[in-house]
Amino acid sequence: MIRKNSSLLILFLTLSILACADEPKLNSATTENKASSAACRETLETHLDAVSKRDIRTLRETLSPDGDMEFMMGGLERMIGATDFAEFQASWFQDSSWTFETDILHLEVGETLASATVEAMYREADRDGQPYFNRLHISYVLRKHGDEWYIIKDHASSAEKSTD
Repeated sequence: MIRKNSSLLILFLTLSILACADEPKLNSATTENKASSAACRETLETHLDAVSKRDIRTLRETLSPDGDMEFMMGGLERMIGATDFAEFQASWFQDSSWTFETDILHLEVGETLASATVEAMYREADRDGQPYFNRLHISYVLRKHGDEWYIIKDHASSAEKSTD
């Protein structure tokens, strides 16, 4: 009985001490991680917004300064290099008949690499006399250079289209 009571007393004291303890303070690494994650999300949002607004200058600023870029999309050959990717986008941006809406579904941020999954809805009001849509899932990889994040991979695949 004494042993049971002493175990209960130790448990009670431990819980009392834990209940009175101050909440843990964020260490600098946690604060740094939150800032880095926020910066990564901001780069991705800036990139997506640049596509939606057909803003090639801003889009180029989100691409890796060392030129690393890989782009893959169904029906197209794999494209390597930030310059080729930006030129491809600039050509597409000349067409004003489409809209592009996005939603970031997932973002995983590490120390120097991040991955994201985005759902995008591409629409054209008139394609061959009919409204057209293409709901896409896009995987992005971002890499950190110094304190900045840049897009280094874009892989888009159709989830659902109005026509095939």
